[in-house]
Amino acid sequence: MNKIILFFVSLTLYANGADLFDLEKEGHMYSRISNPTTAAFEKKMAELEGGVGAVATSSGQSATLLSILTICRSGQRILSVANLYGGTHTLFTSTLKNMGIEVDFIDIHATQEEIEARITKDTRLVFGETIGNPTLDILDIERFAAAAHQKKIPLIVDSTFATPYLCRPFEFGADIIIHSTTKYLDGHATSVGGVVIDSGNFDWTNGHFPELTEPDTSYHGICYTQKFGKTAYITKTRTAYLRDIGNVMSPFNAFLTNLGTETLALRMERHSENALKVARYLANHEKIAWIKYPLLETDENYELAKKYLPRGASGIVSFGVKGGLQSSKNFIDQLQLASIVVHVGDVRSHVLHPASMTHRQLSDIEQERAGIKPDMIRFSVGIEHVDDIINDIRQALEKS
Repeated sequence: MNKIILFFVSLTLYANGADLFDLEKEGHMYSRISNPTTAAFEKKMAELEGGVGAVATSSGQSATLLSILTICRSGQRILSVANLYGGTHTLFTSTLKNMGIEVDFIDIHATQEEIEARITKDTRLVFGETIGNPTLDILDIERFAAAAHQKKIPLIVDSTFATPYLCRPFEFGADIIIHSTTKYLDGHATSVGGVVIDSGNFDWTNGHFPELTEPDTSYHGICYTQKFGKTAYITKTRTAYLRDIGNVMSPFNAFLTNLGTETLALRMERHSENALKVARYLANHEKIAWIKYPLLETDENYELAKKYLPRGASGIVSFGVKGGLQSSKNFIDQLQLASIVVHVGDVRSHVLHPASMTHRQLSDIEQERAGIKPDMIRFSVGIEHVDDIINDIRQALEKS
């Protein structure tokens, strides 16, 4: 009797396993593709952003790469805003270039007509950051989405600095959102990760994306748009590229990041509140040469920030100290509370010099195009008491 039961169970498991590998059923078969713990985090992120599905990755860089490879191949192009995180810029100008994918850069303040004019027959997506890292320029999501959709291609937005608490880009027309979960979503510097989220709104059957509409021979001729409908894109991301590249988020990192999201609202309110107070203090300090924070009334991005970031403009402040590069370096060296760390979005205050750190691989011309000034300081304002943060800045300025 026991042998009969075991035989029946084995047959059932065999059939179920085959169906999972053929994408006939939903479920977990191998953690390189999916895992129950990671799936719980993915579901949360999809709901927070208002999407139909999400794929967690091993890093934010992995999320960027997978979001692009899902719909872009050798011989095709990307149109991206110029003011990007240094790692993304290097990915675009080096690794993707070596893979045969060319990236064209455009000013973030370009008009819709100018954006459309830069989109060629080979362009497969438009890319931008909700809040530029570290220039803090605000992407006019509606304008870039309108231009992309006019040319029947999607807008992919890196919303790492904003998080879904401060801005939900799908509500303004974005099609795909990516995050480096290492930053604010985790919030405590415990784990590296990323996530790709699909809005489910883009029409992939418009003739530009055979990757999703033509048979996939690696799955016995499956057609993603026919079988999966609104989740075609995110299913392809998971079952093809996560499967083959293997840059999956570990279940433990998913667990830690999931914990971080439980306090996201509280932290983002405090980060934004502290950053605005720090920005106002710096704006009135005689030793500050220039300052950027989107919700400063004098900032060129103020109107866009009010539109896209009504709850706050996140916790990053960028500025320069009078006296140029050396004065900015002296200021950084004199800080006591804030640490010099190549990280951002942590509960603790951090500081770095983008030109010699995060954007060091860029040439002088590329740095200028990306808005990276030689004296720029990127200050990631933590959730410590704001008086302690300002006092640290005050004493550092006095000594520099």
